[in-house]
Amino acid sequence: MLRQQKGITLIELMITLAIVGIISAIAIPSYRDYLVRGRLAEAFSTLASLQPNAEQYWSNNRTFVGMDQPPNPFPPSTPNFTYALAPGASNAAYLVTATGRGTVAGFAFTIDQQGNRVTTSVPSGWTANDSCWVDRRGGTCTQ
Repeated sequence: MLRQQKGITLIELMITLAIVGIISAIAIPSYRDYLVRGRLAEAFSTLASLQPNAEQYWSNNRTFVGMDQPPNPFPPSTPNFTYALAPGASNAAYLVTATGRGTVAGFAFTIDQQGNRVTTSVPSGWTANDSCWVDRRGGTCTQ
């Protein structure tokens, strides 16, 4: 008479744990990068929308000085980024910096009056790029 097997063996359990471990080792870092890229999009969209607001401010005032003072449409700080107008703003030039904080600490992106987008700072493991806003570890940009 044959006995029916009930339950699982230790080998089956070990194989299952190994498979789960391998999948987790790949999926968790990829998911973290996905979350970071989503948070970086906040800075990209805010800086990009700031440019037309800055041009409107200039057309009304003939200067960029003071565009970060209320009631002007300068972006407020968020849990992920702080935004600042560089001290060298003048009648003809400005530089706005988005500095990461919290889970995106270490990132810094800038935009100027000509629309030049620069990644000035990235955390370790990332590569900066002085011709665009980095959203991938290797220094590539998709925007």
